[in-house]
Amino acid sequence: MAGHSKWANIKHRKAAQDAKRGKIFTKLIRELTVAAKMGGGEPNDNPRLRAAIDKALGQNMTRDTIDRAVKRGAGGDDDGSMDEITYEGYGKGGVAVLVETMTDNVNRTVAEVRHAFSKFGGNLGTSGSVAFLFTKRGEVFFEPGVDEEKLMEVALEAGAEDVEEMGDDGFLVITTPDKSFGEVVDALRAAGLEFAEAEVTMHPSTEAEMDTDTAETVQKMIDMLEDLDDVQNVYTNASWPAPQEEE
Repeated sequence: MAGHSKWANIKHRKAAQDAKRGKIFTKLIRELTVAAKMGGGEPNDNPRLRAAIDKALGQNMTRDTIDRAVKRGAGGDDDGSMDEITYEGYGKGGVAVLVETMTDNVNRTVAEVRHAFSKFGGNLGTSGSVAFLFTKRGEVFFEPGVDEEKLMEVALEAGAEDVEEMGDDGFLVITTPDKSFGEVVDALRAAGLEFAEAEVTMHPSTEAEMDTDTAETVQKMIDMLEDLDDVQNVYTNASWPAPQEEE
């Protein structure tokens, strides 16, 4: 099922991120700084900053590093002016892709993003060409064995929208409005409910089915995009095929 495939893909991504932790930290610090600059340095009053802090903590960034980035952004003395631009396009097989960037050189960034799309059989589209397929929301993932009744009670009381099963293996995901994400995460932690992953993401309204060959090509394109210095996040409506069982 698509949900379970997404969970498998998340674990794959985390392993890849661990191998590129230095670059991940650079991107997280950039997001912390810009979020603090735009909305202030108080996480309780700045949902975007709160989500960035939770993401940084999830990658084991130290509190000192986070605090320095927030202070730098809130003080307005960040490194130069950064433009935030989201690029939209389609990968092989008609997979919709959103690419969020922060850059001090738009010409460089668009050229690099376009190259990644074209190299793997995709096309960079115009603004609005795929964004309508995505909704911003929070997602909190739990592995099997969690107290589902307690989880649902705590999450919904804190402002979550739903608690859903993912596939047949007992995985659960809590979905929240993006502005309620911090409150829900706080409530879960206070209740002693340990989650495997929590993020604010762009959720697709429909999913594009792929065969194995197409999935490999799309994954290579996403990996190339994520490896670009100016790219912060890549979202797709790809429905990843279940991994093949090894004989």
